[in-house]
Amino acid sequence: MGKPTGFMEFGRLSEENLPVVKRLKDYREFVLHLTDDKAKIQGARCMDCGIPFCTTGCPVNNIIPDWNDLVYRGNWKQALDVLHSTNNFPEFTGRICPAPCESACTLYINDDAVGIKSIEHAIIDKGGENGWVVPQPAQHKTGKKVAVVGSGPAGLAAAQQLARVGHDVVVFEKNSRIGGLLRYGIPDFKLDKRLIDWRLAQLQAEGVEFRTSVFVGKEAPGKGVANDAKKTISPAELLKKFDAVILSGGSETPRDLPLPGRELAGVHYALEFLIPQNKEVAGDGRNPINAEGKHVVVIGGGDTGSDCVGTSNRHGAATVTQFEVMPRAPDQESRALTWPNWPLKLRTSSSHQEGCERDWAVATKEFIGKNGKLTAIKAVRVEWKDGKMQEMPGSEFEMKADLVLMAMGFVNPIQQVLDAFGVEKDGRGNAKATTDDAGCYQTNVAKVFAAGDMRRGQSLVVWAIREGRQAARAVDEYLMGSSNLPR
Repeated sequence: MGKPTGFMEFGRLSEENLPVVKRLKDYREFVLHLTDDKAKIQGARCMDCGIPFCTTGCPVNNIIPDWNDLVYRGNWKQALDVLHSTNNFPEFTGRICPAPCESACTLYINDDAVGIKSIEHAIIDKGGENGWVVPQPAQHKTGKKVAVVGSGPAGLAAAQQLARVGHDVVVFEKNSRIGGLLRYGIPDFKLDKRLIDWRLAQLQAEGVEFRTSVFVGKEAPGKGVANDAKKTISPAELLKKFDAVILSGGSETPRDLPLPGRELAGVHYALEFLIPQNKEVAGDGRNPINAEGKHVVVIGGGDTGSDCVGTSNRHGAATVTQFEVMPRAPDQESRALTWPNWPLKLRTSSSHQEGCERDWAVATKEFIGKNGKLTAIKAVRVEWKDGKMQEMPGSEFEMKADLVLMAMGFVNPIQQVLDAFGVEKDGRGNAKATTDDAGCYQTNVAKVFAAGDMRRGQSLVVWAIREGRQAARAVDEYLMGSSNLPR
């Protein structure tokens, strides 16, 4: 490494955020990437630890020590090349990935981890500013055609990999814009959608064709799922025209809470709130759900719940409260027990810092309303014993609520797509597709592959990118007998 003693000399430098009072005025990104000098200091903290657990902690196996060192030495363009060798879209992961690589950093055993995510963010932003991210069209065409169903991170990664080895790739998206849950599920203040458009232009220049507002299947999905489809294509038609099909849609079926009062106006799935908001920011119509002046209760303590909190605050909600049914996590994990694995500890997002009351070990009992409209929520405190939830006697309480947003995760991908293809499903309703060397990512239906949330269930963007890349290699091997694409 360029600075063998850097980890002893320098502390972790975090990215700066715009002040809350400024960032609540709009939906623009507010995280500022590191300056060159600060990124160099972070790169110097990489330990040359011999066994880079950060690389194995990263789902796409980013070659992190190499680009840390290159940034320290000022070789930014080479650092970008190394970063792109394993990750098609570092502009996404550098912003919204929770960075499991940092939990696996060797320095994290007894100190603050290297700011890996912040360095990644700085590398890709510098690459964009300097025009280093350019199309890489295939030199030779194979004559093979591949359909990719879903334009989220898994679908885009698979499409780019396959196009670069010469296949003709067509991506089908049921919405009017490309990006899947990247575009419609994640607020603009966390991921500026210009980045999707920027990468989209690169893929188009590499030969990828995109067809929007097209639903592949027979029956349109239900509530809580984004769907602007104006045309439907049957699986039979797709299988007739293409040599292989990759199903790469997101896990969009929300977990419901069928309690008394569920039908009241003001009780919504999280995506019924977030999707229209992203469309409004893009200029595609107003969000019919407005939190301005309302008492908002968000049920669910994960990332989607946090996105609801941040969006509600930007609407000007009177109060925002977030319930989590699990107990409050410890403020600090026991690294001796958890390293290099992802630890359970209390995580406070930027949205929480903008204003939110958080409450743990709370279960919702009933939605209370008047004249068909939500007015309050009834809840109870719970405790967990032997993995089972028990209500605490005498702990029921009511809270004023004009708007409830259910953000309790997603149970499976759109079943109508899998059923239309006749794809066998696992016990959780995901596409059953192996990841071993024999028939990798293949389903029980000839020519049909599955990747991302469609195969593994709700997961991280970085996992979707990994699955898309690996599915692309599997398809390339299926079509050509062998593949030069990375595993």
